[in-house]
Amino acid sequence: MEKYAWKAMLIEGKLEEYQKRHREIWPEMVEVLKEAGIRNYSIWIVGNEIFGYYECEKGAEFAAAFQKNSPVVDRWNEFMKDVMFMEMDPVTGAQPKLECVWNLD
Repeated sequence: MEKYAWKAMLIEGKLEEYQKRHREIWPEMVEVLKEAGIRNYSIWIVGNEIFGYYECEKGAEFAAAFQKNSPVVDRWNEFMKDVMFMEMDPVTGAQPKLECVWNLD
C-alpha cells in the first residue's frame, strides 16, 4: 500500500474551529476518501503546521486524481479556507505530497 503525507498551515487562532470541523466531517467527504482508496488517515499538528498521513489502497496517483475530480472535495477545500492554508500541487491538484526520506517497516 502506497503511503502519502502532506502539510499545510493553520491560520492563527483557528485550532478549535479546525478540530470542530473534523469532528463534524461531512459523511459525503468520508465517502469520497474511502472511494479514493484512502485508509489509515490521520492529521497531526505542531504549532501552526498541520501534517496529514494516509495510505493509498489504489495508489497515490489514483487517490490524487479521484480527489481532484470530486465536487465534494472542492466544497470541503473552500469550507476550510478560513481556518487553514494549503498550497495545492499544481500538477496533481491534490495536497502537496511530502517526500519520504526514511521508513521503518
